Amino acid sequence: MNKLERKLLAEFKYDLKPVDKGYNRRTLYINLDTYEIKSKPVTDMMIDKFVGGKGFDLYLMWHGVKDSTQWNDPENEICISFGPLCGNTNYPGSGKSIVTTISPLTGIPVDCNVGGHFGPYSKFSGWDAIEVQGKAAEEVIVHIDGDEGYVRIYTAPDQEINSHIIAERLIQEFADSEDKYQNVSVVSSGTAADHVNISCLNFSFWDKRRKVARLKQAGRGGTGRVFRDKKVKAMVVKYSGLAGDTNNAVDLDTLQQTGIKLHKEIEKGDSSQCHMREIGTAHLMEIMNDYDLLPIRNFKYGQMPEAIGLASWEFKKLFTQGMPDGCWFGCSLSCCKAVDDFVPRSGPYQGHKVCVDGPEYETAAGCGSNICIFDPKDVVELNFYCDTYGIDTISFGTSVAFVMECYEYGILNKERTGGLDFTWGNADAALELIHQMARGEGFGMIVGQGVRKMKALFVELYGADPKLMHDIGMEAKGLEYSQYLSKESLAQQGGYTLALKGPQHDEAWLIFMDMVNNLIPTFEDKAEALHYFPMFRTWFGLQGLCKLPWNDIEPDDNASTDEPAKVPEHVQNYVDIYKAITGKPMDKKLMISQSERVYNFQKVFCMRMGKGRRIDDIPPYRAVGPVTEEEYLSRIERYDGHLRDKVGIDPSGMNTAQKMQALREYRENQYQQLVDSVYKRKGWTPEGVPTLEHLSSIGMDLPEVLEVVKRYL
Repeated sequence: MNKLERKLLAEFKYDLKPVDKGYNRRTLYINLDTYEIKSKPVTDMMIDKFVGGKGFDLYLMWHGVKDSTQWNDPENEICISFGPLCGNTNYPGSGKSIVTTISPLTGIPVDCNVGGHFGPYSKFSGWDAIEVQGKAAEEVIVHIDGDEGYVRIYTAPDQEINSHIIAERLIQEFADSEDKYQNVSVVSSGTAADHVNISCLNFSFWDKRRKVARLKQAGRGGTGRVFRDKKVKAMVVKYSGLAGDTNNAVDLDTLQQTGIKLHKEIEKGDSSQCHMREIGTAHLMEIMNDYDLLPIRNFKYGQMPEAIGLASWEFKKLFTQGMPDGCWFGCSLSCCKAVDDFVPRSGPYQGHKVCVDGPEYETAAGCGSNICIFDPKDVVELNFYCDTYGIDTISFGTSVAFVMECYEYGILNKERTGGLDFTWGNADAALELIHQMARGEGFGMIVGQGVRKMKALFVELYGADPKLMHDIGMEAKGLEYSQYLSKESLAQQGGYTLALKGPQHDEAWLIFMDMVNNLIPTFEDKAEALHYFPMFRTWFGLQGLCKLPWNDIEPDDNASTDEPAKVPEHVQNYVDIYKAITGKPMDKKLMISQSERVYNFQKVFCMRMGKGRRIDDIPPYRAVGPVTEEEYLSRIERYDGHLRDKVGIDPSGMNTAQKMQALREYRENQYQQLVDSVYKRKGWTPEGVPTLEHLSSIGMDLPEVLEVVKRYL
């Protein structure tokens, strides 16, 4: 379709001006009910207290929604922000956007850190954040023209909405010419996002070597569902003026020299460390299997001999090698691997040659080992259809694993699944399920609502045991678990379940510190780690940064530093590039303080929406210990040893059920003691409510924040 054939519904002209020290000092507001488009100022207070990125998103959304707002209410917002460091092409991993919305899975704010070109281009087009509210009366496309200084809303009668196609079509439509395709980026979802809550958004970048639109996902919490509920078919940005100094850094020389230092580390060390340039995050597959941490059979087990079929070298055979694969310019870590000319064996694109982004580790584990699919090509096909249909691969994998375990126990059968056989490893059933989600029919509509709703439904309709459903349903707060086995790491149990949006590893990944290296043995040590790492990782989301260049490549001497898990030289790099771009003071303490303000604001935001206290921080027992006798017996020496050495009980003479109960009581008590320690360290009450004193001490004692907190004190 030609752009001129679209009906123009609204147009907003704005003045183009250069970014100043990482900021535009304005945000873009779009109301789809009225087609109002306007610029809103960024105040000094917003910068001082909320910084950018996720902070701006949450601040804008707080003032846009009500306490009672549901995900599909018109006032719910999709906010996309970028951060002051976003878009610089000198330091690797600087092209991230952060998406927030009220999640259809959890009912609270969800935030997603996503790559692709949309965020940096939108920033350089003149905006520090985009705020979309309301619901359009018909399908629309939002277009930001950063070359001419226009924001336009068009009708979108396009029949095709699956992301791998519509992204390419819109890039071709809105680019000035073929050699300018790299100047356009698209946000879209897919047909499944019209029907299921476990949906995602795809952010594109044009790969000029492959001549295709590549996709990165804002995956967690149902962002795509909200997007499509608002009748947005796509958002498109065009920006042609990118240069090495487009952020207008205060100290470009320091920024460049710090980036060069990291480029040299990557060039020298990646081939002997994580092999990101060859395999991306899929390098973790055999490592997790070796350490008994790879999720298998709905997180029952952490390793299996068959999992070698998904080892990184198997994916390396599929990934195109020797090609730059960064999702933003200047990122030499180059971890965005792709399978070129892949031919699906099912669905509407059967027989077509497609380019598949990934799979990354979370997809390979969730759509592979956790459901016992050990053929990498089947995993790649599930990856492709999840992406183009707009489905979160993590929630999909964890939801299907739950279904397969329920099928194993007889809670589900072919009659109840519409004829689908969900025995472990049935790739045909998993593929059919995903196509049903895209068509909005069949058992796919049930699975697509997520694990929490399935648990309640299986109890109501099929008489499933509620306790078993709670124990094996791998969700917390309504969000499905990401793909690491946390049974033997108390710190990771807390890292998952205490995460504000739900169990995602982006707040704290502490398994190796805790379980493998025993670096945080006491409750106080674990609480300190569960304070520092969520704060540090939050900082990436404030600035528009990717975390991978922080610890997936390390300096040669990192192991000899005082705190190797923090990679202190790289932390100092971030301090240096922040000062270089913004000209503002920064040190390692101030970095944590910036994050702590926004983190506690998000905590209070969750409370404002009716959740976010201790009662919401309860893990399924499968994340803590063995639910079934089968699980206990698979590690009987380990668990009997724990009873003897940690619980102080002699297991000899006890039957398996008795041993399991004793172990469960001990582990659940340990988890609650951990929560006590973490809440205390974070400055919260035993119920998980930030104290007024703590909010004042960190500078987040805004009247509207205190008003919410006082309801719970």
